[in-house]
Amino acid sequence: MIKAVLFDKDGTLFDFHATWTPWANRFLTGLAQGDPDRAAVLGDVLGYGFAEGRFRPDSVVIAGTPGDVAAELAPHVPDLTIAQLVAHINAVAAEAPQAEAVPLVPLLTGLRARGLKLGVATNDAEVPARAHLGSAGVTGLFDFIAGFDSGHGGKPAPGMCLAFADAMSLPPTQIVMVGDSRHDLIAGRAAGMHTVAVLTGMAVAGDLASLADTVLPHIGHLPAWIDARH
Repeated sequence: MIKAVLFDKDGTLFDFHATWTPWANRFLTGLAQGDPDRAAVLGDVLGYGFAEGRFRPDSVVIAGTPGDVAAELAPHVPDLTIAQLVAHINAVAAEAPQAEAVPLVPLLTGLRARGLKLGVATNDAEVPARAHLGSAGVTGLFDFIAGFDSGHGGKPAPGMCLAFADAMSLPPTQIVMVGDSRHDLIAGRAAGMHTVAVLTGMAVAGDLASLADTVLPHIGHLPAWIDARH
């Protein structure tokens, strides 16, 4: 029996490209002080191409934490400390426009009506994560929200997953972790959870299938999958 669902945020609840391409353009242009050539160099460091307006599949932004992103940038931005970079990343991220993968209010309301507990475990920081969920009007539909800086570590380690299980007083075997990256699925598996992959991030089905109970086009297919298991 599935009694709870733990969602990744970016690429799962929200479409990755539609959300993070505007962030990349604004963040990198600002960091380069408006110099387009320097912005392009910084974009390349993060696996983002300005000309294409897309991230490469190996970009640290896809599954990494703000700390990971800052560490990649630090050698190229010597006038800022890692802590200053992380603060800047989080500030710009909090204002990033969010494109819902599917209409979230009806989806999440429907899952809660089934008696399911809901959580979010993201490698984003908790403050911008809450800002993003708030902009979609869904913060109150979650029983648990954790970022990489919430005290449980980041994915692919299972800390956030285990913290959710503890907070809900449920065994991990009654929880499904839903995500768009291998980091999400590895974390869920390591915690002993069921895992569901979705294709609204950067990965393709072949990247995720070996780590997932099923691969769905997007989270809108999740209720039917849960109902079928029950």
